[in-house]
Amino acid sequence: MPVPSATIELDEARAEGPVQRVRHLLHDHPTLGPAAVLLVMFCLFAVASDRFLSPANLSLVVQQVMIVGTLAIGQTIIVLTAGIDLSVGAIMVFASLAMAKLSVEMGLPPALAILAGFLAGALAGGLNGLLITRLRLPPFIVTLGTMSIFFALNIYVSRAATIRGSDMDPLLLLTGKSVEILGTKVTYGSMAMVVLYLVTAYVLSMTRWGKHVYAIGDDPEAARLAGIRVRRMLVSVYAIAGLIYGIAAWFFIGRIGAASPQAGQSANLDSITAVVIGGTSLFGGRGSIWGTLMGALIVGGARNGLTLVGIDSLWQDFTIGVLIIGAVALDQWVRRVGS
Repeated sequence: MPVPSATIELDEARAEGPVQRVRHLLHDHPTLGPAAVLLVMFCLFAVASDRFLSPANLSLVVQQVMIVGTLAIGQTIIVLTAGIDLSVGAIMVFASLAMAKLSVEMGLPPALAILAGFLAGALAGGLNGLLITRLRLPPFIVTLGTMSIFFALNIYVSRAATIRGSDMDPLLLLTGKSVEILGTKVTYGSMAMVVLYLVTAYVLSMTRWGKHVYAIGDDPEAARLAGIRVRRMLVSVYAIAGLIYGIAAWFFIGRIGAASPQAGQSANLDSITAVVIGGTSLFGGRGSIWGTLMGALIVGGARNGLTLVGIDSLWQDFTIGVLIIGAVALDQWVRRVGS
């Protein structure tokens, strides 16, 4: 008499050890890993320094991750398609200079200048998408090239001069202003970043576009056979990511109180770090936008906590490097759950 399949599955589940159960759990819920790391890290630093959990310090951590956390939203949707974007920082700076120059030097109303900066970011991202899909080039190569192009354009357009916040309209600096909530100061940019995460989470989980993003990252050929216009989708992904970089440019101006062509040099690696530590697979098709937020908080919180306990910045970089390697190794281990 044949054994029912349900009985076989139950026996297999019982035969699994605790390690395999954890592996399956992390595969089904990729945000659990970064959530556990974030919780343990906050507990350790809370014990090591009585200032770490103070409202003022937590507000500082959020402000420090505001730019990288926003850029990482765009990076996440690209990585979900098994792509990568190395031009993140260059596009952000390009958009910030567009906002500042249009407003300060050309007299454009600040609201229109900000929208123009958003458009500049979207067009730059869309250019990446077109080069990747039309020339059939790897995203790494394309965005490595456009990173150099945009950094060069930033120097050329600005003549290597920083546009000071004192010359700007207050609207361009609004995202750096703060409001007091529960006894701590929270910037408008930080609150806007959280709103962006909420919107992105909804789009990725509840819309056809978001489901197509995951499908392309999981298997582009299967997605094409299912009727998804893969090339058009990829262009839209890179364009929307560029739009998000443009929004980050506005936050960036408010954060530093200026528009500098020399800034953003490490933003590409910082955004990738947040995405990877947040549990999004570099091979595409698996990950969560909330994991990215936790990844950004892990990096920002680790640097802040290590500074409070007196650890040199050299060893802070060492720690972040260990976290990156550990996150990728964990992803590889979890991806083999079905093999």
